[in-house]
Amino acid sequence: MSTDVIRVLSPTAILGYGFPVASFEDGLSRNPDVIAVDAGSTDPGPYYLGAGVSFTDRQAVKRDLEYLLIAGRSRKIPVLIGSAGGAGARPHLDWCVDIVKEIFEEQKLSGRLAIIPSDISAEVVLEALEEQWIERVPSGPELFSEAVEASTFIVAQIGEEPIMAALEKGADVVICGRSYDPSVFAALPILRGFSRALALHMGKILECAAIAAIPGSGSDCMLGTLDHDGFVLEALNPERACTVTSVAAHTLYEKSDPRLLPGPGGALDLTDCRFEALDDRRVRVTGTRFVPTQDYFVKLEGARPIGYRTVSIAGARSPDFIEALDNILDGVRQQVRNNFPEVQEDDATLLFHVYGRNGVMQALEPETKVNPHEIGLVIEAVAKTQASANTICSFARSSLLHFGYPGRLSTAGNLAFPYSPSDFQAGAVFQFSIYHLMAIADPVSRFPFELLDLEVAS
Repeated sequence: MSTDVIRVLSPTAILGYGFPVASFEDGLSRNPDVIAVDAGSTDPGPYYLGAGVSFTDRQAVKRDLEYLLIAGRSRKIPVLIGSAGGAGARPHLDWCVDIVKEIFEEQKLSGRLAIIPSDISAEVVLEALEEQWIERVPSGPELFSEAVEASTFIVAQIGEEPIMAALEKGADVVICGRSYDPSVFAALPILRGFSRALALHMGKILECAAIAAIPGSGSDCMLGTLDHDGFVLEALNPERACTVTSVAAHTLYEKSDPRLLPGPGGALDLTDCRFEALDDRRVRVTGTRFVPTQDYFVKLEGARPIGYRTVSIAGARSPDFIEALDNILDGVRQQVRNNFPEVQEDDATLLFHVYGRNGVMQALEPETKVNPHEIGLVIEAVAKTQASANTICSFARSSLLHFGYPGRLSTAGNLAFPYSPSDFQAGAVFQFSIYHLMAIADPVSRFPFELLDLEVAS
């Protein structure tokens, strides 16, 4: 086994997003030492954490995992999965474990499976809050006990240490709860003595797979080759290429400070990073440093329910209606408040999203003088019960449909509805309740793993 380089194969940006088989096979032909994949994100919002369900499709996840697990076991290299099931709480973790066990049985695979939960109980968080072990993220709110107690699930982003501990015990497949995105990519390299800084920086890019290539894709493969002085990134689809610009840009991705990337136990200092094109498809990165923090912090994530949502989708193309829209929406809001006191008392919320004008950025939209020829409207009601949300959305929709305004020519409806029925029950609504840092004494003992022997049935 070479100690000069280590190769990490990243098949896809998120497990279930898919990848071309040809790209994956090209990656396998490079003899990777580990296959690692990120399976989750907070990007889809708090619902999936709060509800305990995955934002990825089970069949799509199983399709990806079959390729990964068969390749890993046939080559006797580890397969590492981070943020299982999307949000990484225990229901998500169990969901992913069930798929892995199903594949092992169907494909007659054998190996040792490590399961690393990352859930943190409300009692532990409340104790840490009382002992002042909880810190805000920059510009974030303070944490209060009410938010902790209301959260349905609370997870911590684990670092690479629990994964390394599982690998040291002989795990062939590791499935983690919520994880710091680079952790599963950096764990084996760090365990084998490579630079923590370079391994984490390489993992930061590999976790999004070929998104760091041109043209970028979250559904294609990337290979990282790490030595003791730097690492090389290569897209495995001949239609894509890593360039200095694409790799440097992805290094800046999802960061508030271009020089620092904080994570469990410290931060990457990117001040002296260098990006060098080796050819027209590969980029070498050097100069990354790791700066440990005095205390070891993990980021906590929690979500709590706030009500139920109903939405209605409509369109409008009448110039006089579009010109008068702000006054019309104010009038409809007032009608709803007059009829439903819960809206007036802030026990329910009515929102209008105007696409074609400011539906994406809303109050932050810089283009305020646009005059669109048509608009799309999403009417959204959130209330304490689904029935109340249904009623408020229905009333707002019908009021807007028939609302009279100066200069109105039509005596029929103001809106066009693409669907019948026009209103959709979206179910429970969650919001992030915890997004804070917690100091822990030991990143391994805080997140113990379970090790299972999965054997072919005789």
